[in-house]
Amino acid sequence: MPHPAGPQSLPAPDGLSQVALWTAAAHAAEYGREAPYVRDPWAGDFLHAAGYRGGPPGDGPMQRLLPEWAVVRSRFFDEHLVAAARAGCRQVVLLGAGLDTRAFRLDWPTGVHVFEVADPALLAFKEYVLDGAPASCGRRSAVGADPAGDWRAELLAAGFDPARPTAWLAETLLYHLPPETVESVVTAMTELSAPGSTFGAECVNAETVTSSFVAPFLDALADTGLAWHWRLAEPERWWAGHHWDARVADPFTLPYAVERLGPCLPMLPEAAARTVFLITGTLRT
Repeated sequence: MPHPAGPQSLPAPDGLSQVALWTAAAHAAEYGREAPYVRDPWAGDFLHAAGYRGGPPGDGPMQRLLPEWAVVRSRFFDEHLVAAARAGCRQVVLLGAGLDTRAFRLDWPTGVHVFEVADPALLAFKEYVLDGAPASCGRRSAVGADPAGDWRAELLAAGFDPARPTAWLAETLLYHLPPETVESVVTAMTELSAPGSTFGAECVNAETVTSSFVAPFLDALADTGLAWHWRLAEPERWWAGHHWDARVADPFTLPYAVERLGPCLPMLPEAAARTVFLITGTLRT
């Protein structure tokens, strides 16, 4: 269980990204709601342990929307992963797991093995905060490796079986990487996937990044050393070229997205609703 008063503050590791902290802040605020869409009781402890009290840079409409969007995104991929596991993907790989607590907070079917690929220092910080909390999946393995590097050997050593169907998730990892690194990560994912495997990823829409809604946020990100390096104009076509049948979700067909984002719609330009793609897909056979 989470620490009753939260863990003591300690220096956050270099591998702890601002994006992970922004998501944790969104989850912590969500957990305080009467009926949260994402139940993450450890999110507040992560923030306390890291001594974090910040947020996305700048103060535009996109920054104000991001916490609500982070909750919608988390809920979407929560449902995708549990559905994939129930359909037979008993291996789940979280690439760039960050402060992800899905191994602890989701209602997994029997026999699921969750692998979290992340920087070793980040994983050590995470273990400190989790403080021996029991996983809700059958087995959890922390794989200390650079998710943007060559993590295959470490994943296999942790017990990953490439002959079994896998549900992969790169929730916010890919668009922060150079295109050639994305190619390498996706190629490794594909080569280790058995028939029946699935994936999920958030991808940036190349056609909206210059809009007046998005561009100021990207400028603010660049000033902090972050950037959205990888962008897609035709996501289904790109993923098909990498052996995956992809689908782009329409968030406004999801009841929880409509309820949470609906009040924001009057202030949003059309491009805002298409800033990123929530993509899921299956391995081509």
